[in-house]
Amino acid sequence: MNIIGIRFKSAGKVYYFDPCDTECKKGDMVVVTTSRGTECGEVVIANKQIDEKEFKAKLKPIVRIATDEDLQTIEKNKQREQQAFKICEEKIAAHKLNMKLVDVECTLDNSKMLFYFTAENRVDFRALVKDLAFIFRTRIELRQIGIRDQAKMIGGLGVCGRPYCCSEFLGDFQPVSVKMAKEQGLSLNPTKISGACGRLMCCLKYEQDGYDELLKVTPKVGATVKTAEGKGTVVEVNLLTGRLSVKIDKSDAIISCLKDDVKVIRDSHIKISKEEKELKKLEE
Repeated sequence: MNIIGIRFKSAGKVYYFDPCDTECKKGDMVVVTTSRGTECGEVVIANKQIDEKEFKAKLKPIVRIATDEDLQTIEKNKQREQQAFKICEEKIAAHKLNMKLVDVECTLDNSKMLFYFTAENRVDFRALVKDLAFIFRTRIELRQIGIRDQAKMIGGLGVCGRPYCCSEFLGDFQPVSVKMAKEQGLSLNPTKISGACGRLMCCLKYEQDGYDELLKVTPKVGATVKTAEGKGTVVEVNLLTGRLSVKIDKSDAIISCLKDDVKVIRDSHIKISKEEKELKKLEE
């Protein structure tokens, strides 16, 4: 089975299509038919042979390699999108709707215009849709998105000084939890572990697999261990260096030792306190 991978946005999800007998190179622009209408996307995976069992549903065929006329249409649509954005903002203000417009997209064949917005509550935008349909004479679709999607669409610079991961290369959002931050020994201060979107930073996921492996072989805080100085309780752990601070039961002295130099009698678990559970909203 021959397939190609197409991306419609620079850091969007990759969708697979049947190239039929067309040889598509990476970087080519191709026209395809999607659930939204006729669209143009960039080939990010060139012709590739795979086992048919990898795809349950039948892949849609591409329509054609994008022509110069198609590329000109894309440029015209970009100008139309900018115009539509301004008009929609004016109509939102006129209808006094509590919503924020984020982006506008127009399909290649101009059969549909999609308006993406954020809102704290449900919005009745039926009158707005009627106004937009009357102005642009095409099918109008309004989609409410989350603040993570908003950050992905708008883009910007993170606290690291680099462009947002979501707008730069992440195709899909990965689940991130407060427990990850705690397991990595990070401060659970919301301002330090949150991205510009107000949710937990996506980069917490990058090193989590490594921390999971270290947690399997390293005693946790609260674990009972046997050391050369006697039995004690682990009070501090540095996962990356494998060094432990252990409070000896008999003398209350705190010693420093490596994880390989102690024997675990009873391990502990990393728990989320009641105060820390309030940070769960950052995961949403």
